[in-house]
Amino acid sequence: MSIKHPVIAVTGSSGAGTTSVTHAFQHIFRREKIVAEIVQGDSFHRYDRTTMKAKMDEEEAAGNDHFSHFGPEANLFKELENLFREYGETGRGKRRRYVHDLEDAARYGAEPGSFSAWTDLPPDTDILFYEGLHGAVRTDTIDVASHVDLRVGVVPIINLEWIQKIHRDKALRGYSTEAVMDTILRRMPDYVHYICPQFSQTHVNFQRVPTVDTSNPLIASDIPTLDESFVVIRFDDPSGIDFPYLLSMIHDSFMSRPNIIVCPGGKMGLAMQLIFTPLIMQLMDKKRRAR
Repeated sequence: MSIKHPVIAVTGSSGAGTTSVTHAFQHIFRREKIVAEIVQGDSFHRYDRTTMKAKMDEEEAAGNDHFSHFGPEANLFKELENLFREYGETGRGKRRRYVHDLEDAARYGAEPGSFSAWTDLPPDTDILFYEGLHGAVRTDTIDVASHVDLRVGVVPIINLEWIQKIHRDKALRGYSTEAVMDTILRRMPDYVHYICPQFSQTHVNFQRVPTVDTSNPLIASDIPTLDESFVVIRFDDPSGIDFPYLLSMIHDSFMSRPNIIVCPGGKMGLAMQLIFTPLIMQLMDKKRRAR
């Protein structure tokens, strides 16, 4: 962790909704004139798209049906830890980008499904911001979480997470429901061992809970909307959190435990702004004082 060069990480599974949280942070960064360098977690996958497919086939032929992007074998955990450590110490580090499509290809000079070259982070940034699968991961050999100043988990209840992933992958990637479920099942051991434990390392968790029937995610015709949900917000350390203020500002919210506030799903964006703005400003104040 660092005072002069803070690191923020939003971590969550594929389809969990981390992008929505990232947008909330970006609004705060723009409003407060904070220069944040954003790093995407998929840039720390070990294999490009073609090589990953070949590696999965190879592992399956060897009897391993659970090789996935969620586990350490398919990721550069050490490089991610090194980036967070170096940034915290010096404000510098190296990053690359995963090239998703032709627009990215034109921007970064690499083929879709591959990676750009490693480059130095730009100088004079205020914050390093990470969004991806492993922002708070810990194993026997690496500890990414220990280098992050603000760790945020995004973890809808699992049926909702599956519904979101099924709809996203069918709409954007043309997958069938069966293909998406095959991916979910293949990832399940790594989900249990490397994704879930991170949510015990986070400072704040956002868990969306639908108020409509999601008992069979395979037949859901649409994704439950925010207005059809509640959001359970859990604070690891409730000291310093002004719960009366949050309850007064977020209408129809309530506390279910001393460290948990529950709000209507439609108020999630407001809740993020109210919660994260003072936390980010505290990091920036400590940064200024350290200088």
